[in-house]
Amino acid sequence: MPPDQQTDAAAPRRPRLTPPIADVRRAVRAVLPTGSDTAGTALVLVALSGGADSLALAAATAFEAPRVGLRAGAVVVDHGLQPGSAEVAATAAATALELGLDPVLVRRVEVAGEGGPEASARDARYAALDAATAETGAALMLLGHTLDDQAETVLLGLARGSGAASLSGMPARAGRYARPLLGIRRAETRQACLDAGLTPWDDPHNLDPAYARVRVRERVLPVLEAELGPGVAEALARTAEQLREDEAAFSEQIEEFIEEICEPAEAGIAISVGALAANPAALRQRVIRHVVGSEFGVSLSRAQTLEVARLVTDWHGQGPIDLPGGVLATRAGRHVVLSTTGSTEILPHDH
Repeated sequence: MPPDQQTDAAAPRRPRLTPPIADVRRAVRAVLPTGSDTAGTALVLVALSGGADSLALAAATAFEAPRVGLRAGAVVVDHGLQPGSAEVAATAAATALELGLDPVLVRRVEVAGEGGPEASARDARYAALDAATAETGAALMLLGHTLDDQAETVLLGLARGSGAASLSGMPARAGRYARPLLGIRRAETRQACLDAGLTPWDDPHNLDPAYARVRVRERVLPVLEAELGPGVAEALARTAEQLREDEAAFSEQIEEFIEEICEPAEAGIAISVGALAANPAALRQRVIRHVVGSEFGVSLSRAQTLEVARLVTDWHGQGPIDLPGGVLATRAGRHVVLSTTGSTEILPHDH
């Protein structure tokens, strides 16, 4: 083969630009850091499973990152949950290298099974992604969640009765994690792969009705689209975006309010009963959830939140309330004290 033909054969594939490829590239371009301080140094990683969403994301990142002076790599996480998972990971890694991504890291994780298969796999995956980000010093980790994933998340949150925080879905940006494709449909990422000559891997777990998310994807959303008309997924995603804006504004106000009504306590924090009682139930319960979450890293269910609120609204001498994480909620005079020891001692502000 002549040398010029060899060079052409070895060159990275340059697919014809189609609307799906352009849409994915545009979405990636919007989240990439820019500026002279990133040139030649900053690394962006893609969490790559080999599926259509992350593969389209990887291809778009490989194209866009160098154009703003960034390096682009990939992390492939092998959960080891099905036969041949190592081969799937190796294929995804090889595709990433063909796309020009570097470094390409493959990480095998152990899924403990605690909290259910989906939750434990997610925990293991994010632990591996966190470690890869720290190891490489990457400025950003891109995740391939799409508009469809966001709609499914909102429906699952609605079914659990999880409140506005859950219904606000997945954030487009959280720390070093970014989700550029939350405005892109799953069908479009698949078409982008096909247009680019890429063959995505189809995870058999994505068709297993044992998983609630699969049932929402395969049964619930199609029924809603059929009965209510097209655009249901987009409407759910818009709802998530609006709720996230509301949640962000409300959380900022809550932070300021909490500083006024809380005092330090032994092994915990104390909240003014008077301030809680003087405000509407929605604000009172949000304060309780926020204080417990920020102070102890614990999420309260609605039932647990209401039980703590009764120490304010329906106080008749009841004893301490056991909460997750070994936290106890106790009424002590003019305060509800939250602590890990059961102590109700209020400390001076300058303690």
